[in-house]
This record gives sequence, structure tokens and C-alpha cells, in this order.
Amino acid sequence: MLKSSINIPTGNVFIITDAEGKKVVVVNDLRFKRSKRVDWNTVEEYLKEYIGECTEILDTNEMIYIESDFPDEYSHSKDTKVLRGPNEYAKSNASVAIKELIQIATNKAFSENHKDKHNSKAKYGWYRYDTRFAIPKYDNTGELVGYNIFKGRLVIRHAQDGKLYLYDILRIKKETSKPLDS
Repeated sequence: MLKSSINIPTGNVFIITDAEGKKVVVVNDLRFKRSKRVDWNTVEEYLKEYIGECTEILDTNEMIYIESDFPDEYSHSKDTKVLRGPNEYAKSNASVAIKELIQIATNKAFSENHKDKHNSKAKYGWYRYDTRFAIPKYDNTGELVGYNIFKGRLVIRHAQDGKLYLYDILRIKKETSKPLDS
């Protein structure tokens, strides 16, 4: 049974708490329809609307900023290029809920920066957080029959200016748990 303990409506995207008490971002705003391949350039253009935004992680009160490198990394990273099927479709549609995915981030983990190419942009290392979201699933007649839940890993860089910046969302994968009912 679904219960909503946090209601932060932003159109067709909202945050709920599932039966196990975990937060899930429900994405009903499917901007990128199923097709053989996602047009990641279109996704990148959409993500540019987030540049300059700042969102707080509810659990840690940390402010996460979005800079101009995020849309390209999200849309064209190595991780994105290997996605296929439902996971690719899910990542493309999760792009409409970036702020909410940041808000519900949990399980913060730190790692040092080990790549020279990131020395200036991630001077103080990287943080990773878990996040979850649900995408509606429909039967052959177009009726909503429930939601598939996906998990992902937010990658946050700790920059030279001391701020935290969203860099990408990796490891988008459908959860094997029971899907949410509609």
C-alpha cells in the first residue's frame, strides 16, 4: 500500500514513501517515449534548463548545485552509452525529476578524486548517494497497471569553490522488488 508522507508536487512529478518507508520519486511526466533508441541530444537540451539551480538533500541539508557540465555528462557518459531497454528509457525520463531525485538522496559515500582531468572540478573528491524513482507501466490498451521502480546513484563532485555539484546519475537499474500498484 502506498502512503504519501512528503508531498512536493511539481506537475506530474512527486515524492511518496513506499510501504517499506523508503522515499520514491514518481515520474508521470514521460517526455521521452519508448523507441528503439533515446535521442540523448534532446535529453541534453532539456537538462540545460536546470543549469544554475540548487536543491537541498532532505536527509543531510546539503545544497547541490547544477552547473553546465551536468547535461552533457548525464546524456553522453560511458554509463549512459551502455544503457538499453527499460533502463535507458528510465534514465531519459528521470531527467524531468532531477531536483526531486536530489531531495531524496540517501546513503552518502565519499571517494577521493583519482583522475587528473577532474583535479579542478572535483578538487575535494566525489560523493555518491542512492536515489529511487518510479516510471508508470501500461498494458496493451494504454491503461496504467502500476509502476516499475528504478534505483540510481547520484555522483556529486566537491569543487574547489567548496560547493557540491551534480555530475551524473549512474547505475540506473530496475529494482527486482514488487512494482508499485497504481
